[in-house]
Amino acid sequence: MIIDGPWLAAARGAGLLAADGSVATTIFAEMSALAVRTGAINLSQGFPDEDGPGELLEIARQAIADGVNQYPPVLGMPVLREAIARHQKHFYGLDVDPDREVLVTAGATEAIAAALLALVSAGDEVVTFEPFYDAYGAIIALAGARHVTVPLRAPSFEPSLEDLRAAVSDRTRVILVNTPHNPTGAVFSREVLAEIVALAERHDAIIVTDEVYEHLVFDRPHTPIATLPGAWDRTVTISSGGKTFSLTGWKIGWVTAPAALITAVLAVKQFLTFAGGAPFQPAIAHGLEMPDAYFSGLAATLRAKKDLLSAGLADAGFEMFDSHGSYYLVADAAPLGYADAVELCRELPRLAGVVAVPLAAFYTPEHRADVASLVRFAFCKRTEVLGRAANQLAALAR
Repeated sequence: MIIDGPWLAAARGAGLLAADGSVATTIFAEMSALAVRTGAINLSQGFPDEDGPGELLEIARQAIADGVNQYPPVLGMPVLREAIARHQKHFYGLDVDPDREVLVTAGATEAIAAALLALVSAGDEVVTFEPFYDAYGAIIALAGARHVTVPLRAPSFEPSLEDLRAAVSDRTRVILVNTPHNPTGAVFSREVLAEIVALAERHDAIIVTDEVYEHLVFDRPHTPIATLPGAWDRTVTISSGGKTFSLTGWKIGWVTAPAALITAVLAVKQFLTFAGGAPFQPAIAHGLEMPDAYFSGLAATLRAKKDLLSAGLADAGFEMFDSHGSYYLVADAAPLGYADAVELCRELPRLAGVVAVPLAAFYTPEHRADVASLVRFAFCKRTEVLGRAANQLAALAR
Protein backbone atom coordinates (compact mmCIF):
# COMPACT_ATOMS: atom_id res chain seq x y z
CA MET A 1 0.00 0.00 0.00
CA ILE A 2 1.28 3.46 -0.93
CA ILE A 3 0.29 6.13 1.59
CA ASP A 4 -0.29 9.49 -0.05
CA GLY A 5 1.33 12.63 1.27
CA PRO A 6 4.10 15.20 0.79
CA TRP A 7 6.72 12.51 1.39
CA LEU A 8 6.03 11.31 -2.17
CA ALA A 9 7.09 14.70 -3.48
CA ALA A 10 10.30 14.49 -1.43
CA ALA A 11 11.05 11.01 -2.78
CA ARG A 12 10.34 12.16 -6.33
CA GLY A 13 12.49 15.26 -5.89
CA ALA A 14 15.40 13.11 -4.72
CA GLY A 15 14.95 10.77 -7.70
CA LEU A 16 13.80 7.83 -5.58
CA LEU A 17 10.22 7.43 -6.83
CA ALA A 18 9.68 4.92 -9.63
CA ALA A 19 6.93 5.22 -12.25
CA ASP A 20 4.88 2.56 -10.45
CA GLY A 21 4.97 4.52 -7.19
CA SER A 22 7.53 2.31 -5.47
CA VAL A 23 10.34 3.96 -3.54
CA ALA A 24 13.92 2.90 -3.99
CA THR A 25 16.66 3.12 -1.40
CA THR A 26 19.35 5.65 -2.18
CA ILE A 27 22.33 4.44 -4.18
CA PHE A 28 24.50 5.47 -1.23
CA ALA A 29 22.68 3.11 1.12
CA GLU A 30 22.84 0.35 -1.49
CA MET A 31 26.56 0.77 -2.08
CA SER A 32 27.43 1.03 1.61
CA ALA A 33 25.45 -2.13 2.30
CA LEU A 34 27.30 -3.80 -0.58
CA ALA A 35 30.63 -2.78 0.96
CA VAL A 36 29.63 -4.28 4.31
CA ARG A 37 28.35 -7.48 2.70
CA THR A 38 31.44 -8.03 0.54
CA GLY A 39 34.14 -6.53 2.74
CA ALA A 40 35.05 -4.11 -0.06
CA ILE A 41 36.72 -0.75 0.56
CA ASN A 42 33.93 1.81 0.78
CA LEU A 43 34.76 4.85 -1.37
CA SER A 44 31.09 5.59 -1.99
CA GLN A 45 30.14 7.90 0.88
CA GLY A 46 31.76 11.12 2.00
CA PHE A 47 32.70 10.37 5.57
CA PRO A 48 36.25 9.95 6.94
CA ASP A 49 37.36 6.64 8.44
CA GLU A 50 39.21 8.28 11.33
CA ASP A 51 38.28 10.85 13.96
CA GLY A 52 39.17 14.52 13.89
CA PRO A 53 41.46 16.39 16.31
CA GLY A 54 41.76 14.69 19.69
CA GLU A 55 41.50 17.98 21.56
CA LEU A 56 38.00 18.51 20.17
CA LEU A 57 36.95 15.04 21.31
CA GLU A 58 38.30 15.78 24.78
CA ILE A 59 36.41 19.09 24.99
CA ALA A 60 33.17 17.28 24.08
CA ARG A 61 33.84 14.53 26.65
CA GLN A 62 34.51 17.14 29.32
CA ALA A 63 31.35 19.04 28.40
CA ILE A 64 29.31 15.86 28.86
CA ALA A 65 30.97 15.24 32.24
CA ASP A 66 30.29 18.85 33.23
CA GLY A 67 26.57 18.49 32.55
CA VAL A 68 26.33 20.26 29.20
CA ASN A 69 23.60 17.83 28.16
CA GLN A 70 20.36 19.82 28.00
CA TYR A 71 18.90 22.10 25.34
CA PRO A 72 21.31 24.80 24.24
CA PRO A 73 19.86 28.19 23.20
CA VAL A 74 17.83 27.97 20.00
CA LEU A 75 20.28 30.30 18.24
CA GLY A 76 23.21 28.22 19.45
CA MET A 77 25.60 28.65 22.36
CA PRO A 78 27.21 32.10 22.51
CA VAL A 79 30.69 30.54 22.54
CA LEU A 80 30.03 28.90 19.16
CA ARG A 81 28.23 31.85 17.59
CA GLU A 82 31.09 34.13 18.58
CA ALA A 83 33.64 31.67 17.17
CA ILE A 84 31.71 31.47 13.88
CA ALA A 85 31.69 35.28 13.64
CA ARG A 86 35.45 35.45 14.28
CA HIS A 87 36.02 32.67 11.72
CA GLN A 88 34.13 34.63 9.06
CA LYS A 89 36.13 37.74 9.85
CA HIS A 90 39.51 35.99 9.99
CA PHE A 91 39.20 33.98 6.79
CA TYR A 92 36.93 36.16 4.66
CA GLY A 93 36.84 39.67 6.12
CA LEU A 94 33.11 39.45 6.86
CA ASP A 95 31.82 41.39 9.87
CA VAL A 96 29.06 39.23 11.36
CA ASP A 97 27.06 40.02 14.50
CA PRO A 98 27.08 36.80 16.58
CA ASP A 99 23.85 37.76 18.35
CA ARG A 100 21.77 38.68 15.30
CA GLU A 101 23.43 37.23 12.21
CA VAL A 102 24.47 33.69 13.24
CA LEU A 103 22.29 30.61 13.74
CA VAL A 104 23.55 27.15 14.78
CA THR A 105 21.77 24.17 13.19
CA ALA A 106 21.71 20.38 13.27
CA GLY A 107 24.19 20.11 10.44
CA ALA A 108 24.19 21.90 7.10
CA THR A 109 21.32 19.81 5.71
CA GLU A 110 18.94 21.13 8.36
CA ALA A 111 20.14 24.65 7.61
CA ILE A 112 19.41 24.17 3.90
CA ALA A 113 15.98 22.71 4.69
CA ALA A 114 15.08 25.52 7.08
CA ALA A 115 16.26 28.18 4.61
CA LEU A 116 14.32 26.81 1.66
CA LEU A 117 11.16 26.09 3.65
CA ALA A 118 11.35 29.59 5.13
CA LEU A 119 12.00 31.50 1.93
CA VAL A 120 10.32 29.55 -0.88
CA SER A 121 6.59 29.44 -1.59
CA ALA A 122 4.63 26.96 -3.67
CA GLY A 123 5.14 27.71 -7.36
CA ASP A 124 8.45 29.54 -6.91
CA GLU A 125 11.53 28.34 -8.75
CA VAL A 126 14.77 27.25 -7.08
CA VAL A 127 17.87 27.09 -9.27
CA THR A 128 20.62 24.58 -8.44
CA PHE A 129 23.55 23.18 -10.34
CA GLU A 130 23.34 19.65 -11.72
CA PRO A 131 24.63 17.21 -10.50
CA PHE A 132 23.37 18.08 -7.03
CA TYR A 133 23.26 16.73 -3.47
CA ASP A 134 20.03 14.71 -3.40
CA ALA A 135 18.63 16.54 -0.37
CA TYR A 136 18.25 19.68 -2.50
CA GLY A 137 15.69 18.02 -4.75
CA ALA A 138 13.76 16.57 -1.81
CA ILE A 139 13.57 19.86 0.09
CA ILE A 140 12.62 21.89 -2.98
CA ALA A 141 9.78 19.44 -3.63
CA LEU A 142 8.59 19.65 -0.01
CA ALA A 143 8.44 23.42 -0.40
CA GLY A 144 6.18 22.98 -3.43
CA ALA A 145 8.67 24.77 -5.65
CA ARG A 146 9.90 24.01 -9.16
CA HIS A 147 13.48 22.76 -9.40
CA VAL A 148 15.46 24.34 -12.26
CA THR A 149 19.01 23.11 -12.88
CA VAL A 150 22.11 24.49 -14.54
CA PRO A 151 24.29 21.76 -16.08
CA LEU A 152 27.89 21.24 -14.99
CA ARG A 153 29.74 19.57 -17.84
CA ALA A 154 33.02 17.68 -17.92
CA PRO A 155 35.88 18.25 -17.84
CA SER A 156 35.77 21.39 -15.66
CA PHE A 157 32.25 21.00 -14.21
CA GLU A 158 31.91 24.76 -14.05
CA PRO A 159 28.66 26.30 -15.30
CA SER A 160 28.59 28.33 -18.47
CA LEU A 161 27.37 31.88 -17.99
CA GLU A 162 24.88 31.36 -20.83
CA ASP A 163 23.29 28.37 -19.11
CA LEU A 164 23.16 30.29 -15.85
CA ARG A 165 21.44 33.27 -17.45
CA ALA A 166 18.93 30.99 -19.15
CA ALA A 167 17.98 29.33 -15.86
CA VAL A 168 17.43 32.42 -13.69
CA SER A 169 14.29 34.49 -14.27
CA ASP A 170 11.76 36.63 -12.42
CA ARG A 171 10.22 33.34 -11.23
CA THR A 172 13.44 32.44 -9.40
CA ARG A 173 13.15 32.83 -5.65
CA VAL A 174 16.41 31.14 -4.59
CA ILE A 175 19.70 30.34 -6.32
CA LEU A 176 21.28 27.50 -4.35
CA VAL A 177 25.05 27.39 -4.81
CA ASN A 178 27.35 24.57 -3.66
CA THR A 179 31.06 25.33 -3.98
CA PRO A 180 33.38 23.51 -3.43
CA HIS A 181 31.02 21.18 -5.20
CA ASN A 182 29.71 17.75 -4.30
CA PRO A 183 29.97 15.47 -6.27
CA THR A 184 32.34 16.89 -8.92
CA GLY A 185 35.04 18.65 -6.87
CA ALA A 186 34.59 21.87 -8.87
CA VAL A 187 35.42 25.22 -7.23
CA PHE A 188 33.50 27.97 -8.97
CA SER A 189 35.45 30.93 -10.31
CA ARG A 190 34.93 34.49 -9.14
CA GLU A 191 33.47 35.26 -12.59
CA VAL A 192 30.74 32.66 -12.10
CA LEU A 193 30.02 33.85 -8.56
CA ALA A 194 29.80 37.48 -9.69
CA GLU A 195 27.32 36.49 -12.40
CA ILE A 196 25.18 34.72 -9.80
CA VAL A 197 25.12 37.91 -7.71
CA ALA A 198 24.24 40.02 -10.74
CA LEU A 199 21.39 37.69 -11.71
CA ALA A 200 20.07 37.60 -8.15
CA GLU A 201 20.01 41.40 -8.07
CA ARG A 202 18.36 41.62 -11.50
CA HIS A 203 15.62 39.16 -10.61
CA ASP A 204 15.33 39.93 -6.88
CA ALA A 205 16.34 36.40 -5.85
CA ILE A 206 17.94 35.17 -2.64
CA ILE A 207 21.25 33.29 -2.74
CA VAL A 208 21.64 30.28 -0.45
CA THR A 209 25.13 28.80 -0.33
CA ASP A 210 26.29 25.36 0.80
CA GLU A 211 29.95 25.82 1.77
CA VAL A 212 30.61 22.75 3.92
CA TYR A 213 33.83 22.01 2.01
CA GLU A 214 35.10 25.59 2.37
CA HIS A 215 38.48 24.57 3.82
CA LEU A 216 38.97 21.55 1.56
CA VAL A 217 40.39 23.30 -1.50
CA PHE A 218 43.58 22.24 -3.27
CA ASP A 219 44.78 24.62 -5.96
CA ARG A 220 42.40 27.59 -6.01
CA PRO A 221 40.80 29.67 -3.26
CA HIS A 222 37.28 29.32 -1.95
CA THR A 223 35.42 32.64 -2.29
CA PRO A 224 32.19 32.96 -0.29
CA ILE A 225 29.56 34.72 -2.40
CA ALA A 226 28.69 36.88 0.61
CA THR A 227 32.05 38.66 0.21
CA LEU A 228 31.24 39.92 -3.30
CA PRO A 229 29.93 43.47 -3.81
CA GLY A 230 26.16 43.65 -3.44
CA ALA A 231 25.80 40.06 -2.20
CA TRP A 232 25.61 40.24 1.61
CA ASP A 233 22.08 41.64 1.89
CA ARG A 234 20.56 38.78 -0.10
CA THR A 235 22.81 35.84 0.85
CA VAL A 236 22.27 33.00 3.33
CA THR A 237 25.66 31.34 3.92
CA ILE A 238 25.65 27.77 5.27
CA SER A 239 28.53 25.65 6.52
CA SER A 240 29.32 23.08 9.19
CA GLY A 241 32.08 21.54 11.25
CA GLY A 242 31.59 17.97 10.04
CA LYS A 243 33.88 18.05 7.01
CA THR A 244 36.42 20.56 8.36
CA PHE A 245 37.05 18.56 11.53
CA SER A 246 36.27 15.02 10.28
CA LEU A 247 33.37 14.79 12.73
CA THR A 248 30.43 14.28 10.40
CA GLY A 249 28.32 12.52 13.03
CA TRP A 250 28.24 15.51 15.35
CA LYS A 251 25.91 17.41 13.00
CA ILE A 252 26.87 20.95 13.99
CA GLY A 253 26.12 23.41 11.21
CA TRP A 254 25.46 27.12 11.00
CA VAL A 255 23.95 29.96 9.02
CA THR A 256 25.33 33.47 8.68
CA ALA A 257 23.13 36.12 7.06
CA PRO A 258 21.58 39.54 7.63
CA ALA A 259 19.35 39.60 10.70
CA ALA A 260 16.10 39.63 8.70
CA LEU A 261 17.08 36.43 6.88
CA ILE A 262 18.23 34.78 10.12
CA THR A 263 14.83 35.57 11.63
CA ALA A 264 13.09 33.89 8.70
CA VAL A 265 15.28 30.77 8.82
CA LEU A 266 15.00 30.53 12.61
CA ALA A 267 11.19 30.65 12.41
CA VAL A 268 11.31 27.29 10.59
CA LYS A 269 14.45 25.76 12.14
CA GLN A 270 13.09 25.98 15.69
CA PHE A 271 10.24 23.65 14.70
CA LEU A 272 12.53 21.11 13.06
CA THR A 273 15.02 20.29 15.83
CA PHE A 274 14.65 23.37 18.09
CA ALA A 275 18.28 22.90 19.18
CA GLY A 276 20.81 20.13 19.69
CA GLY A 277 24.39 18.97 19.96
CA ALA A 278 25.00 20.79 23.25
CA PRO A 279 28.31 19.15 24.27
CA PHE A 280 29.64 19.36 20.71
CA GLN A 281 29.09 23.10 20.30
CA PRO A 282 31.97 24.26 22.55
CA ALA A 283 34.23 21.70 20.88
CA ILE A 284 33.45 22.99 17.39
CA ALA A 285 33.93 26.55 18.70
CA HIS A 286 37.44 25.58 19.78
CA GLY A 287 38.08 23.98 16.39
CA LEU A 288 37.14 27.11 14.50
CA GLU A 289 39.85 29.00 16.38
CA MET A 290 42.62 26.49 15.81
CA PRO A 291 45.78 27.86 14.15
CA ASP A 292 45.74 28.46 10.40
CA ALA A 293 48.22 25.60 10.05
CA TYR A 294 45.46 23.15 10.94
CA PHE A 295 43.27 24.28 8.04
CA SER A 296 46.09 24.45 5.49
CA GLY A 297 47.43 21.11 6.69
CA LEU A 298 44.00 19.49 6.31
CA ALA A 299 43.78 20.68 2.71
CA ALA A 300 47.33 19.53 1.93
CA THR A 301 46.68 16.08 3.38
CA LEU A 302 43.49 15.69 1.40
CA ARG A 303 45.19 16.86 -1.77
CA ALA A 304 47.85 14.15 -1.35
CA LYS A 305 45.09 11.57 -0.84
CA LYS A 306 43.29 12.84 -3.93
CA ASP A 307 46.46 12.55 -5.99
CA LEU A 308 47.12 9.03 -4.71
CA LEU A 309 43.68 7.74 -5.65
CA SER A 310 43.62 9.66 -8.93
CA ALA A 311 46.90 8.07 -10.01
CA GLY A 312 45.56 4.63 -9.14
CA LEU A 313 42.39 5.18 -11.11
CA ALA A 314 44.34 6.46 -14.10
CA ASP A 315 46.58 3.38 -13.95
CA ALA A 316 43.46 1.24 -13.89
CA GLY A 317 42.35 2.82 -17.18
CA PHE A 318 39.80 5.41 -16.08
CA GLU A 319 39.74 8.85 -17.69
CA MET A 320 40.18 11.29 -14.81
CA PHE A 321 38.65 14.72 -14.20
CA ASP A 322 40.57 16.87 -11.76
CA SER A 323 39.08 17.76 -8.38
CA HIS A 324 39.82 21.22 -7.00
CA GLY A 325 38.05 20.76 -3.66
CA SER A 326 35.76 18.59 -1.50
CA TYR A 327 36.15 14.86 -0.82
CA TYR A 328 35.46 13.59 -4.34
CA LEU A 329 36.89 12.56 -7.70
CA VAL A 330 34.97 11.86 -10.88
CA ALA A 331 36.26 9.25 -13.32
CA ASP A 332 34.96 7.95 -16.66
CA ALA A 333 34.71 4.17 -16.95
CA ALA A 334 34.06 4.23 -20.71
CA PRO A 335 37.75 3.58 -21.61
CA LEU A 336 37.44 0.36 -19.60
CA GLY A 337 34.49 -0.71 -21.72
CA TYR A 338 31.79 0.19 -19.20
CA ALA A 339 29.09 2.42 -20.64
CA ASP A 340 26.91 1.90 -17.55
CA ALA A 341 28.48 3.10 -14.29
CA VAL A 342 25.63 1.62 -12.24
CA GLU A 343 26.52 -1.83 -13.56
CA LEU A 344 30.22 -1.22 -12.93
CA CYS A 345 29.64 -0.02 -9.35
CA ARG A 346 27.67 -3.15 -8.56
CA GLU A 347 30.50 -5.24 -10.02
CA LEU A 348 33.44 -3.36 -8.51
CA PRO A 349 33.47 -5.30 -5.20
CA ARG A 350 33.99 -8.53 -7.16
CA LEU A 351 36.36 -7.01 -9.70
CA ALA A 352 38.52 -4.88 -7.40
CA GLY A 353 37.23 -5.04 -3.83
CA VAL A 354 36.14 -1.37 -3.98
CA VAL A 355 32.76 0.37 -3.81
CA ALA A 356 31.94 3.70 -5.51
CA VAL A 357 28.77 5.44 -6.74
CA PRO A 358 27.59 6.28 -10.26
CA LEU A 359 27.55 10.02 -10.89
CA ALA A 360 24.08 9.61 -12.43
CA ALA A 361 22.70 9.23 -8.88
CA PHE A 362 23.13 13.01 -8.53
CA TYR A 363 21.10 13.85 -11.65
CA THR A 364 17.45 14.18 -12.55
CA PRO A 365 16.20 11.17 -14.56
CA GLU A 366 16.11 13.08 -17.85
CA HIS A 367 19.83 13.89 -17.66
CA ARG A 368 21.28 10.64 -16.33
CA ALA A 369 22.07 9.26 -19.76
CA ASP A 370 24.47 12.19 -20.31
CA VAL A 371 26.79 10.87 -17.58
CA ALA A 372 26.04 7.16 -17.77
CA SER A 373 29.68 6.05 -17.62
CA LEU A 374 30.91 8.44 -14.91
CA VAL A 375 31.75 7.30 -11.37
CA ARG A 376 32.33 9.27 -8.15
CA PHE A 377 34.99 8.11 -5.68
CA ALA A 378 35.48 9.54 -2.16
CA PHE A 379 39.11 9.97 -1.07
CA CYS A 380 38.49 11.05 2.56
CA LYS A 381 39.95 7.78 3.87
CA ARG A 382 43.23 6.79 5.49
CA THR A 383 46.23 6.89 3.17
CA GLU A 384 46.89 3.17 3.59
CA VAL A 385 43.28 2.40 2.66
CA LEU A 386 43.50 4.52 -0.48
CA GLY A 387 46.80 2.90 -1.43
CA ARG A 388 45.23 -0.52 -1.10
CA ALA A 389 42.22 0.59 -3.14
CA ALA A 390 44.48 1.97 -5.87
CA ASN A 391 46.41 -1.30 -6.08
CA GLN A 392 43.21 -3.35 -6.21
CA LEU A 393 41.71 -1.13 -8.90
CA ALA A 394 44.78 -1.80 -11.05
CA ALA A 395 43.27 -5.25 -11.62
CA LEU A 396 40.74 -3.59 -13.94
CA ALA A 397 43.50 -2.73 -16.39
CA ARG A 398 44.33 -6.41 -16.67
